[in-house]
Order: sequence, then structure tokens, then C-alpha cells
Amino acid sequence: MPWESRLPAEHMDLPGPRWKKGKDGKDFASLAAANPMSAIVSELKASFISSKPVAILSGPGGSAVLGVGPEQAVILNRAAFGHAIENATAQKHWFQLSPEEVFYLCHALNCIRVDSLDNKQMSEIELWDYFRSGSESFPEMYKAYAHLRLKNWVVRSGLQYGADFVAYRHHPALVHSEFAVVVVPEGAEFGNRCGRLEVWSDLLCALRASGSVAKTLLVLTISSSSKCELSSPDCLEQLVVHERTITRWIPQQCREQRCEPSRDEVNREELIIEKESVVFNHWGVILGFTVLSGLLVYRLKFRQ
Repeated sequence: MPWESRLPAEHMDLPGPRWKKGKDGKDFASLAAANPMSAIVSELKASFISSKPVAILSGPGGSAVLGVGPEQAVILNRAAFGHAIENATAQKHWFQLSPEEVFYLCHALNCIRVDSLDNKQMSEIELWDYFRSGSESFPEMYKAYAHLRLKNWVVRSGLQYGADFVAYRHHPALVHSEFAVVVVPEGAEFGNRCGRLEVWSDLLCALRASGSVAKTLLVLTISSSSKCELSSPDCLEQLVVHERTITRWIPQQCREQRCEPSRDEVNREELIIEKESVVFNHWGVILGFTVLSGLLVYRLKFRQ
């Protein structure tokens, strides 16, 4: 593929997180460090696992509505799952969840229950089939979502940025998203969904779109370690995620932003100058002797 020859992430000068600032003018980096997302998600799981709140599927789009109490609503918001619905009551708060969020809370964290439109509890296999029927690409999209979430990234829809997802280092209220995520499936089991970003113009469009909103393009390639059937959530254990970040090389930065040379480079330049000076002096002495000997011969001939 055209983007496979790009340099790996550790060789790139990737931009750091862009923290938002409070009323005092200080950014929220210290607040995020004191409240890591992994601890917040663990707190959410411990709170939900005893009561198992119910998420109700809300339509053919695959989204669901989750009702929780006031205290659980605070934790759910801190963990950045779903979007709060404004018509909440004092006793019940409602959150709209995406298909990936529903299955992650049900399958990975095992802390919620999901009911169908006719109020029947759904098993994980039934829920998997339901989401697959609504979107053929659900297996690879969920695998990418869970991959980032398990690494404590907050993952939200990236449709408004021309991507599948956007990834935040912490809660979106504290920091801007860093990555625009594009999911690329590879393998016969994914059928005609393969081939994303194989055309150079598609890659450039994705790169331009992410750069225009100050995000780094993150390509997640989903492949299988062995032949697997996507009809069951058991395939998730066989799916492998490869991460690639892609950035544009901007020549203006090299011309206008001069970097301080390293000590080795300085020493190397000084050694080269010293050698050139020695060579120059050597040839200067030879040239001087040549000129003097020529003048001496000329004077002898003139006297004769």
C-alpha cells in the first residue's frame, strides 16, 4: 500500500496534546494527571457491575439509550461514554450510546445489560448480530474502538473530521483530540470493504483533512492472525491491529525554523574546517616556494 513506506511514529515529530485552559489561565494537564482515565473507567465498572443498568436499543441505526442514577451519571460523564440527553429527571439520567460504546460496556467491561425494542434481554451474540445487520463494518470498527479504549484513549465519532474516530488523551472537556483515526480492514473475510487508502489521492485527502483541524492521521489496519468468521464476537481475539501515524513533510519548517546543531555536528564541522585549514596552509607553503624559486631563476638569467 502507498502509505506503508512511511516512517514509523517514533521517527516523526508528532505534536503533543493541546490542553484546554481554565478560568485561571492554566491548562488542565495537572488535573488529568491526578485523575487518570484508567482509574475513572475502573470506578465506573465497579459502580455499574452491581446494579447492571439497562441500555435500550433505540432504532435501526444501532444506537441505544442508557438510563442511570445521578451518581452513576457523573461517573459515566467523567469516563466520556455517550452523550447526555437533556430531558433527564431528578431520579433518572439518560445517555445516548453509539454501537461501539454499547458493545464495549456490555462485552469488554460487562457492566450493563442491553434490551431490545420489545424489552427482551439480548445476549452478546444476539447483540453482535444486531449491530452487524445495521452496519457491515461493525466488526473492524469495534475492534479499532476497543483497541484504543483499552489503551485509555477516549474515542468519539470522527465523521465531522472526515475520519472514523477521533482520539482524546483524556476527557474532551480537558483536551483537544490528537488523532483522526481511519480504520483499514485487510483480509478476505472483510470482502469488498478492503482497499481503503490504496489510492494515493484518498490518502492525500485524509492527510489534508486531518492536518487542517490540527490532528495527526492515525491509520489502524485490522487483519486476522488466522482465518476467522466475523459472525461471532469470538473473532475479536483473532483480529490484529497495526498502528501507523502519517504526517506531511512541510519544507517551510526546515527553511524557517532553524534547529540548534548537536554537539557531534559542531565537533564534526570544526574538524572539517581544521583539516581544510591544514591542507590550505600546506599548499600555500608549496606555492610560496614555487614562486620564490621562479623569481630566483629569473634574476640569475637576468644577470647573465
